[in-house]
Amino acid sequence: MQTTTRATTGPDHDVRRHDRVVLGLLVSAQFLVMLDASIVNVALPSIQSDLGFSAASVTWVVNAYVLAFAGLLLLSGRAADLFGRRRVFVAGAALFTLGTLMCAAAVDGTLLVVGRVVQGVGAAGLSPAAMALLLAAFPPARRARAMGAWGAASTLGGATGVMAGGLLAGTVGWRAVFLATVPVSTAAVLVARRVLAPDEKGVRRTFDGAGAATATAAVITLVHGAVDAVDHAWSSPRVLGLLACSLVLMGAFVVVERRAADPLVPLHLFRSPTLRVGAIVALLGGASRASTFVLVALYFQQVLALSPQRAGLAMVPTSLAGFAVSLTLLPRLLRAIGPARSLVLGLVVLAAGHLWLAHAPAGSAYVVGVLPGLLLVATGVALSFTPTTMVLAGSVPATHTGLASGLSGAAMQVGGALGTAVFVVVGLAASDRPSTVLDASGFSAAFTAAAVVALSTAALGAALVRRAA
Repeated sequence: MQTTTRATTGPDHDVRRHDRVVLGLLVSAQFLVMLDASIVNVALPSIQSDLGFSAASVTWVVNAYVLAFAGLLLLSGRAADLFGRRRVFVAGAALFTLGTLMCAAAVDGTLLVVGRVVQGVGAAGLSPAAMALLLAAFPPARRARAMGAWGAASTLGGATGVMAGGLLAGTVGWRAVFLATVPVSTAAVLVARRVLAPDEKGVRRTFDGAGAATATAAVITLVHGAVDAVDHAWSSPRVLGLLACSLVLMGAFVVVERRAADPLVPLHLFRSPTLRVGAIVALLGGASRASTFVLVALYFQQVLALSPQRAGLAMVPTSLAGFAVSLTLLPRLLRAIGPARSLVLGLVVLAAGHLWLAHAPAGSAYVVGVLPGLLLVATGVALSFTPTTMVLAGSVPATHTGLASGLSGAAMQVGGALGTAVFVVVGLAASDRPSTVLDASGFSAAFTAAAVVALSTAALGAALVRRAA
């Protein structure tokens, strides 16, 4: 009996328990980030009615978060490398909590949008810092299971957001959509300093302010242009102006980085073909993944005429399937075939799910026409999301994993905004009658376009596999 007690309470047991706490903390932060990107969508009608938003301005409840999050991922990822990953993680969690409370307490639309911006800034600090901390805490021999948990949190967060948003908004009220996340983000602030390793004191670095400003502005204007393209024609002066401004800022960023003594993004890293191709895979993969949940949420309400509560419940199988695949199948695939092959497989499965949703028989029941496609989509997202970040992180030195995580996240967010805009425009163009609402024919075209992008991205991923062979 004494021997058994010592074995379960000795140093090895304490290390394992500490690792589980660290992993739980980091993946819960990623769950929050992904949850908050989608949880508000189904609650938008309730928010619009309560706070008096116009039909056009209510979209800023979503866009404000997306723009702040996407625009600052690259900057915060590099800041985590330079100034301390635990420090950036704690600051991000604190800002996220503050922004969430501001949203829940908002008495008008302006305060709600400001709160969403603060949430986005906090999320941008949380996500790349958490990934960099996870990669540092778990060596390659134990990384597969940790990354599986990260993938489970990401997949579950994105899918659960649609489900929880509908249930909470339809029963308790839209403010509960925000308050539900406060205990987790508050716990992250309190627990991080106790369980995360202290930041190492490194060489004092200068801050590339010009690079940070041009990079952030370039991403924000690009995403802003993509988001506006849903409501305005791609050829409109508004959209073209934002896209042109983004291109100019990207050029300015490259010039600034070439001249900077201590650049925000060392351009020599892009000499790696893996990093260059991996960034494109992250961009296009983000387009085919993130847009899916938006399209499905719209499909449920605009074609199947489901209430927000029923639409949320219809997403439950997606959450469960993504969670199960990430925890069980993904770690085995990562150990057996590696992240590059895993992401290729995931993108092919994702495309199969899109095609099922696009070409299911008209009028077929949910169980036949929608559920199989949702399960394939959930599996494809789970198998391709996390391996994409692993490929990018593996292509840079360990001192730049925060930057790689931020680059991966920024590319996926930009891709998600571009993909959603493009696929919605494709769907509107293919609808049987001119409308601002997609019909069944429009959704079929949108899902087919998403499948084409997913398969094209898989082909690029296959090039990474051949290069690594």
